Amino acid sequence: MMRPVSRPIDISPEVARALAARSPVVALESAVYSHGLPREQARATARKLDEAVRAAGVTPALVVVRDGSILVGADPLDMGFLFEPDALKIAERDLAVAVARGQSGGTTVAATMAVVAEVGIVVMATGGIGGVHLGAQESWDVSGDLHALSRYPIVVVCAGAKAICDAAKTVEALDTLGVTVVGYRTEVMPAFYARSSGVPVPHRADAPEEIAAIARAKTDLGHRAALLVVQPCPEHAALDTGTVSAAVDRALAEARSAGIRGGAVTPYLLSAIAEATGGRALTANLALLEANAILAASVASALAASVRTGDR
Repeated sequence: MMRPVSRPIDISPEVARALAARSPVVALESAVYSHGLPREQARATARKLDEAVRAAGVTPALVVVRDGSILVGADPLDMGFLFEPDALKIAERDLAVAVARGQSGGTTVAATMAVVAEVGIVVMATGGIGGVHLGAQESWDVSGDLHALSRYPIVVVCAGAKAICDAAKTVEALDTLGVTVVGYRTEVMPAFYARSSGVPVPHRADAPEEIAAIARAKTDLGHRAALLVVQPCPEHAALDTGTVSAAVDRALAEARSAGIRGGAVTPYLLSAIAEATGGRALTANLALLEANAILAASVASALAASVRTGDR
């Protein structure tokens, strides 16, 4: 049973209790399950991320849309509806339509940020953000995630922009939009499956407490943009940049040939890249998702502790 918080957003009792107690909570987006991973891996990964966050003493809050209700704290064991043929990939722009029409689907980074900012969750984890897509000078394909990052004061932990994005242009766009970017134990922007894009990031932090201090300072200064924390894919699972570049180029060519456009591009390309790398890209994706959830839990714990200390 879900408890209404602010129509049409429902929050689970567990998440509501954690927020009321000012205990740490980590939001998790769900488009990665509905449109980013094969079904069986999606189910297993949802459970694994839930367990990883809980193991850190933090409450997970999976965000989904089901039959027109936005749920915060959905049960990862009850996600079959995300795999139905009519399940949508729901961006921020689509939330009102999905609610009005009673639709279901997974929420993107932007949609998840919009929802959790409304209910008071301040840390979320994802795989990779959307960014300035390769070839955007012709297609104008720039993810709505970037504008969401400029509007919602959330700490977002990721492995950089998805591999189908131009890392240099994405970093420039984040700079223009006023988004604070911090590399976790790195001075370069990760490249999702690969550990480095070669593009520098403005700041580095080596501990969750440093990230929490930056987040708290942004709040104290009244900054409305997000704090984007970028963490490289775990070394044991990461691909080399040459392999990723070749797979991306092949996938982009296939997408153009097939006439794939709009919101269907990213799921198509991720699947094509996984196939082109013999499944190694999928292994990297699963590893970075778990690593990001664990780091987000550590940041949420550090931030909750710093807020309690500051209130004494």
